[in-house]
Amino acid sequence: MVFYVSIILILLFLIFGFLFPEQLLGATSQLFGVITNDLGWFYLATVLGILGFSLFLAFSRFGKIRLGDDDARPEYSNFSWFAMLFSAGMGIGLVFWGVAEPVFHYAQPPMGIEPASNQAAMMAFRYAFLHWGLHPWAIYAIVGLALAYVTFRKKMPCLISSTLYPLLGEKSKGPIGHVIDILALILTVIGVATSLGMGALQVNGGLNTLFNIPNNITTQVVIIIVITIMFLISATTGLDKGIKILSNTNISIAVLLLLFVFIFGPTVFILDTFFVSLSGYLQNLLPMSLALSPFEKDPWIGTWTIFYWAWWLSWGPFVGTFIARISKGRTVKEFVLGVIILPAIFCCIWFTVFGGTALYFEIFDGVDIVTKVTDDVTIGLFATLAHLPLGSVISVVATILIITFFVTSADSATFVIGMFSRNGDLNPDSRIKIIWGTLLSLMAIVLLFSGGLVAMRNTSIIMALPFLLIIIMMCVAIYKAFSSEENN
Repeated sequence: MVFYVSIILILLFLIFGFLFPEQLLGATSQLFGVITNDLGWFYLATVLGILGFSLFLAFSRFGKIRLGDDDARPEYSNFSWFAMLFSAGMGIGLVFWGVAEPVFHYAQPPMGIEPASNQAAMMAFRYAFLHWGLHPWAIYAIVGLALAYVTFRKKMPCLISSTLYPLLGEKSKGPIGHVIDILALILTVIGVATSLGMGALQVNGGLNTLFNIPNNITTQVVIIIVITIMFLISATTGLDKGIKILSNTNISIAVLLLLFVFIFGPTVFILDTFFVSLSGYLQNLLPMSLALSPFEKDPWIGTWTIFYWAWWLSWGPFVGTFIARISKGRTVKEFVLGVIILPAIFCCIWFTVFGGTALYFEIFDGVDIVTKVTDDVTIGLFATLAHLPLGSVISVVATILIITFFVTSADSATFVIGMFSRNGDLNPDSRIKIIWGTLLSLMAIVLLFSGGLVAMRNTSIIMALPFLLIIIMMCVAIYKAFSSEENN
């Protein structure tokens, strides 16, 4: 039922978007504005609460509960586990925004700060750390923890609806549960299809910069087709072969690229920036987490922070489910700290190395990185790498990294959608993954032709609102289940 209803609703929505793109964009933009302008306080407070609750679970008496039988042990090494969860959770976005976001914040800072000032530079990294650090990974951690617990310890289907069983009981298996699972599946499909289309634009921008390949719809369609073939091959070979090997490769290339830029870039400046920014981020974590501007009416927070929280929430069903699938045998404490702390630290280091190098070139070497990034966000990384030794060679490596991250996110999503479509089957068959992978690609291509990417992105963010309510219920269900287990 979930599979067929989801397919029908997605196709109807896609047809409407193709036939009436302007109407869809107008409606979704209006709702998107309501979310960012009128419900910002709810997003900020709730996501901060999710982070606090996650850390509470890790360091409370519940931290020793194992996600599986008492004698269960992890299926994957710590390195492979981290590589897979990180590649699914951030991937291609981190590569592009590692330069672009600090540069944007430096040029257009919040709260009335003077653009291109020293204070703007400091705030740029603090907010980049906020947007990619503890908060988004806490969202993934709660969804993944709830799902891993009911799947591996309580032997229930790996479905979002199963996480609410401790709270709703048998109702979670009826119509209410079906609606929740349909929402999770549609949210995943729309989010991934939109990212596939936007990713094609970004890859095309990089290829145009490096090899002067035309930046047009034909090239983008070819990119989507090639990426689709690659991620379907990876997804159909299973977790242990395709996805795990590709994720390990991703992280290895990412670390090598990171080390290269760190060593051959402004090393001392990067180190100074990292520790100053990390200190500022941690000291101001609470005020930044709840920052609004009711008197100034500054749209910056809505455009950036609230947008990010809604976007990470829209990816919650997919990434949380995938992390749950690979986390059997770990304790609650090990899971939460591994999913939140380690990726957050890596993201902060990444932004400092790449964003710090870009701003160093901008401020001290007179290289106009800001104009290049604001003109075309897809070339920020390449504009920075061009000023390092072996710039052309390392840019090719960066392009390979972008593609492998692209493929890993897509094949992980296809795997999860297959699970949703097969009543939580931990190893969905290849046929269902091929069907969904092909549909995702067709959706991305249609969106490119119709100009509907922004409307679909808005839709994904709008649908994240009810999922935020589901996550709140998950938190209550987790606490109830853990308390009951301890009493027993």
